[in-house]
Amino acid sequence: MSITVFVTNDFDEMSEVAGQLAVKKIISVLKSKKEATLGLATGNSPTGLYKHLARAANEGRFDPGRIRSFNLDEYIGLPGDNAQQRALHPESYAYFMVQELFGHLQKKFIETRVPYGSLVDQKVLIRALREHKNDWSYAGTGAGRSIVIKAKTRSDYLAWIRKEILDGYARKIKAAGGIDLQIIGVGGRGHVAFHEAGIPFHGSSMLLVKLDDNTIANAITDTHFTTKTESPRYAISMSAGLVYQARTVLLVANGERKTRPVAESLLGEVTPEVPISYGRHYARNGGELIYVLDRVAAGELLANRGELKRSGIVLREYDKQASGRTART
Repeated sequence: MSITVFVTNDFDEMSEVAGQLAVKKIISVLKSKKEATLGLATGNSPTGLYKHLARAANEGRFDPGRIRSFNLDEYIGLPGDNAQQRALHPESYAYFMVQELFGHLQKKFIETRVPYGSLVDQKVLIRALREHKNDWSYAGTGAGRSIVIKAKTRSDYLAWIRKEILDGYARKIKAAGGIDLQIIGVGGRGHVAFHEAGIPFHGSSMLLVKLDDNTIANAITDTHFTTKTESPRYAISMSAGLVYQARTVLLVANGERKTRPVAESLLGEVTPEVPISYGRHYARNGGELIYVLDRVAAGELLANRGELKRSGIVLREYDKQASGRTART
């Protein structure tokens, strides 16, 4: 098993440590391959990491012209009359990536992709789901569920979503040789991207998801949207099964809302109710799993050091009084 947990003092130190680890991994990959492929997350947690990544690229520590990237997820149902307006909406993840990373690069990545949620018209989707109920089924035990579209459908729109929007994105990742370094955060119920709590681990690489009310509420709490009516109800997302096919998965998390899901993922059962718990299965099968946390998010792990050690999980804790440049195991 290869699981390492870095416990840092605050968001800035978390971002610095995670950034250093990401840059080191990219440099290592580029020594053995012509190109490196990154999986990228949105949300507050990785924003500091992305600043360090852009700085390293601009300083010439690695060549961004040898990098491809694939984002985890994208909303369906953002305001806008067409796909272009939806993609340029300030809350779209395509816009987020330009603001937080891509726009800061002096030399651009070879290719950047975000799931094609902006191409889907939410009103047309809802109508297709209502009129062709035999073409799809729900998967999941919670309020947020995956919509599984059958291989043969009467609805051309649902068939197009399955073939081009879902399977098409997975094909692009496969054609790139898979993801070398996947950066992820974690939601308040342990979800990764929009793989919501209760959605099965297996069955699909890319998901069409009806969002959990808790996810929508968090988006409003985090001021991404002002009301439930304005907030999108659906999303396109990598599944946990696809996320944890990357050669290395780097999870960053900070704050009190992340404390419990982080602990459950490493101390509890491997269960779809906590999607990031799949990382333990991934690590047992040879994957490299790294957590970089602030002290608040790591609170329950620090209270259970012995159990982590018995499980073979390496804990590296940065001294509160130190500069953060060294860590003790």
